[in-house]
Amino acid sequence: MSAITSVVLVHGAWHRPSCWSQVACRLLDIGIDVRVPDLPSAGPATGQLGDLAADVAAVRAALAEVPGKAVVVAHSYGGLPVTEVAASTGKVAHLVYLCAFMLGPGESLLSAAGGQDPPWWITSADGRTVTPADPRDIFYNDCTDEVAAAAEAALLPQARASFTQQLTAAAWKELPSTYVICERDNAIPAFAQEAMSQRAREVRRLDAGHSPFLSRPDDVAALVRDVFARASG
Repeated sequence: MSAITSVVLVHGAWHRPSCWSQVACRLLDIGIDVRVPDLPSAGPATGQLGDLAADVAAVRAALAEVPGKAVVVAHSYGGLPVTEVAASTGKVAHLVYLCAFMLGPGESLLSAAGGQDPPWWITSADGRTVTPADPRDIFYNDCTDEVAAAAEAALLPQARASFTQQLTAAAWKELPSTYVICERDNAIPAFAQEAMSQRAREVRRLDAGHSPFLSRPDDVAALVRDVFARASG
C-alpha cells in the first residue's frame, strides 16, 4: 500500500487557493507535502468559467501528482468535486469535510439548499454567475477586520452551473471521512452541517465561522495534522 505523503486542500466557491495559505504553511513547516488545486468554476473572466466537471478534473489532476496517498480537505462547495472524484483515483486515504457539502448521487448544492437560492446569493443578469452579498458577515464573521477585508477583496464570481449540477458518485461511501462542524457558520447553518455529518465516520467541531482557515489556522492545521498522523499510523 502506498505511503500517505500529502495533504490536498480544496477551496470553496468564490475563493482562490490562497485562502489556504496559513494552513498550508503550517503543514509544510512540519514536512507534509501540500497541494492546493485551483478550481476553475470561480474566476475574473466570467465567460470562461468552468463547471462542476471542470472542478472535478482539477482535483483529479492534483491527486495524480501526489507521490503517495493523500488526506483531502474540502471546504464548503469544495466538498462536491472531492466527493465526485476521490474514490475513483486510488490516491485518497482520508476525506475531511470542513463545513463542506457532503452530498450523495443525484444531489446538487442547490438541491441541498432546499432548491431555492439563499437570500445572500446575487445572480448576474445573464444568469451565469453568482456573487455573495455581505461576505463579511456570511463568511468572515469571526475574523479580524483586516483579515476579513483582504479575504473579501479576493473573492471572484462563481459559475452558477457548479451549484446546479448533480453528483454521480459519493467517495465517502468507500473512504474514511471526518466532518468538521463549524458552530458559528453563517453560510451553512450548524443544523445543516449536523445532518450531513451523519454520513461521516467521525465528527469534530470548531467554535468558528465559515472560514476557520483564516480565523483559526492553528486549530485547522492541528486537526489536519492529527487526521494525517492517524491515517498514516
